[in-house]
Amino acid sequence: MLNNVRICVIGLGYVGLPLARLFSTKYPTIGFDMNQNRVDTLMSGHDTSLEVSDELLQEAIKNGFVCTTNIEMIKQCNFYIVAVPTPVDINNNPDLQPLYNASQTVGKVISKGDIVVYESTVYPGATEEECIPVIERTSGLKFNEDFFAGYSPERINPGDKLHTVEKIKKVTSGSTKEVADEVDRIYSSVIIAGTHRASSIKVAEASKVIENSQRDINIAFVNELSKIFNRIGIDTTDVLEAAATKWNFLHFKPGLVGGHCIGVDPYYIAQCAQRHGYNPEIILAGRRMNDGMGDYVASQTVKYMLKKGVQVLNSTILILGFTFKENCPDVRNTKVIDIYNALKEYNLNVIVYDPWANPSVVRKVYHIELINELPKEKVDAAILAVAHREFKDLDVKSLVKDKSVIFDVKSFLDRTIVDGRL
Repeated sequence: MLNNVRICVIGLGYVGLPLARLFSTKYPTIGFDMNQNRVDTLMSGHDTSLEVSDELLQEAIKNGFVCTTNIEMIKQCNFYIVAVPTPVDINNNPDLQPLYNASQTVGKVISKGDIVVYESTVYPGATEEECIPVIERTSGLKFNEDFFAGYSPERINPGDKLHTVEKIKKVTSGSTKEVADEVDRIYSSVIIAGTHRASSIKVAEASKVIENSQRDINIAFVNELSKIFNRIGIDTTDVLEAAATKWNFLHFKPGLVGGHCIGVDPYYIAQCAQRHGYNPEIILAGRRMNDGMGDYVASQTVKYMLKKGVQVLNSTILILGFTFKENCPDVRNTKVIDIYNALKEYNLNVIVYDPWANPSVVRKVYHIELINELPKEKVDAAILAVAHREFKDLDVKSLVKDKSVIFDVKSFLDRTIVDGRL
């Protein structure tokens, strides 16, 4: 359908930038973002999210890849990809404002015959019912007559240098059969793992939102098991290792469930279900369980302190790790903040150390101080919250006083030195 494919990726975050860089190896590609600082940093050849190496980014720029905030520069494109965040608000309701804004941008530049593909995670129906009407109103063009759409859910795993974007199979879809073919053709030209063509945009949207909901529910199950086994007095990791000897056992581990996907996406499908008259009991129960794990870790740490006779009031606790997952700087929707807030309710002094997180970002988003260097004075308790590789050889015992508590959220440390773990 398209002659001389010219791609524009709108949103240059953890999803958009790796995708834009990949497409630039095959097609003329422009990355568009509203954040001038982000664009300037990228055009200097560095990605602060560390998802694209400086070497790959600089090579792409050398070969013509451009990032810009100038909307005039993207009018020449004919294949638009929207990869903006889809968060939830304070009440856990889907916040589609970033999508509305991106759709308005597309509406200002889209021309007859162009295709727009959404990658942002949404509930089934959002692309055609919420986003496309914005493009129609802004552009004055008619959907499926003047312009067309597709949906190809993002599959980026932040911090994972093995499963990069081109090595993860991609779901594609289109608003007509011909458009679905074209969208699939363009994606399959750069995705070496191959593609799966969904039967409709709604099916593709649903496939994405249930991927993370399924994982959320499974982690909620083992989090509940962890609480049970803790009361019984047996180690959860030992139980899971034993159960995993059966070929069809799903080996999930307990822990904090944050980030921009697993901790958010279930609310999208839950609200969609409620709008259609169904109350999603299992999905929301899983969310409640996982959202409560920060409080649980804090209370367990304090309980161990009391058992060992460690002074709780005005004591100092060190949290090791703040990002939502290991070996990446992403602090979006990190549940470590829940541990911090729960501990502060006990009138404790809490120090947060993370070698990956940006202190200025943490200060702006969470209004707390984070340090990138370990404290010199010993603390009364330490909580290993994120399994960064830097912590692998860290002598945690040297960070705490003789009478102290060590709690391991990730079952990452030598079990002989910890007082408790999930």
